[in-house]
Amino acid sequence: MDNKADNPGVAVFPPPLFLVALIVMLALRYVRPLAIGGRPLTIVLGIVLAALAIAIIAWGRSTMLRGGTNVNPTLPTTAIITSGPFGFTRNPLYIGLMGLLLGIGLLFDTWWAVIALIASFPILHYGVVLREEAYLERKFSESYRSYKASVRRYL
Repeated sequence: MDNKADNPGVAVFPPPLFLVALIVMLALRYVRPLAIGGRPLTIVLGIVLAALAIAIIAWGRSTMLRGGTNVNPTLPTTAIITSGPFGFTRNPLYIGLMGLLLGIGLLFDTWWAVIALIASFPILHYGVVLREEAYLERKFSESYRSYKASVRRYL
């Protein structure tokens, strides 16, 4: 594979995508709160979900680094990682980012988090995940197809 093309060619870098979704969520909350209600339960659930999401992101990232591959999707993937959270889902970092967005939304008691997630998910799915999957199939062929057949994409 040509080094110039040795990456999935993602349409957007995932962390900034979720940062934009978070900023839009908070701005819309300021303009029109759309409260979930149920405080203090939403605060507790928000803290738990955000902490769990951060733990999943950290676990996935450290597993990738220990496995000797790049975390950054604009760089070449050097190995298929199947251990740690990658044994349960092929996209633990993205699930973590989605969970973090929802957790922060619960902390701020706003339905805008759900709306922001629904709006940003197609960009993540079509612009990142499907491109990464096609790249990994081209690069790793049967070993990736076998992994893909045995582990869910999301949950």
